[in-house]
Amino acid sequence: MNWNTRITDILGVQYPIVQGGLAYLAYSELAAAVSNAGGLGQITAMSLGTAEALRNEIKKLRELTSKPFGVNFAIGQYGKGYKELVEVAIEESVPVISMTGGNPSPIFDMLKGVDVKKLVLVAAKRQAIKAEELGADAVMVVGQEGGGHIGRSDVGTFVLIPQVVDAVSIPVIASGGIGDGRGLMAALSLGAEGIEMGTRFIATKECIHAHHLYKQALLDSDENNTVVIKKSIGAPGRVLTNKWTEKILKIEENSSGYEELKDYISGVANKRYIYDGKIDEGFAWAGQVTGLISDIPTAYDLIAKMINDAEAIRKKWS
Repeated sequence: MNWNTRITDILGVQYPIVQGGLAYLAYSELAAAVSNAGGLGQITAMSLGTAEALRNEIKKLRELTSKPFGVNFAIGQYGKGYKELVEVAIEESVPVISMTGGNPSPIFDMLKGVDVKKLVLVAAKRQAIKAEELGADAVMVVGQEGGGHIGRSDVGTFVLIPQVVDAVSIPVIASGGIGDGRGLMAALSLGAEGIEMGTRFIATKECIHAHHLYKQALLDSDENNTVVIKKSIGAPGRVLTNKWTEKILKIEENSSGYEELKDYISGVANKRYIYDGKIDEGFAWAGQVTGLISDIPTAYDLIAKMINDAEAIRKKWS
């Protein structure tokens, strides 16, 4: 079946499926696997830290795939430290740049006159309108079901997607709570022209940096085993529940200050869980879609099954 949408045309991919930025996890192996399977794989720039590391990762990715790929910039918590990395992405002629977690205006200024497709992750209609005004080629719209950083409201994907579709003329990519062919078809029926998945791609063989205990936790958890942290400091994010997140929530109940939280919500604490498997000594991002994850396939097999299931639904509808 034909899976062409404006998203596949803009990104130059076979299927309208985008892999999320995935802090500390989205590197060349996973990105190449997703791109080779027909979607858009991405590298997480800010987790690499230095311009040289990003350049090397881009070169490594190009050795693994000839297909389009993206570089994601999670800009909110890094101040202006992303600018040198954006310059590397420009120099390396990266085909797609996505922006999440902060004001993307400075990056858009840097990209003026550059032949690159620009995606912006938003969690509200007004943010989508602003992204279109700035010159985004598409918006990725995340509902409260999503893993990692989500919006400050509790609006779910099913309500948010049609609102944004009606508010902008650029194509919309749905994110949050999507992990199979049914989610893909649901997103398309709401007016989206593609989907983004983060948590589901962690539970794949090519996400080699994720500790096996992290992947096992995704298999063992259901939609009730996630919680939103960091609400008190205005940066909510959804994680797997554990003893560590219970401590975070207790601190948030008694204080709204960053200083008391910083050691608990740091990248170091994140990596203790996701890299070292110390599951009660850190935290791990995950969306409610963990309730739909029951295996750890290759990225190719995951996307192939999604498309097969979605095609079966399309045939049924016809």
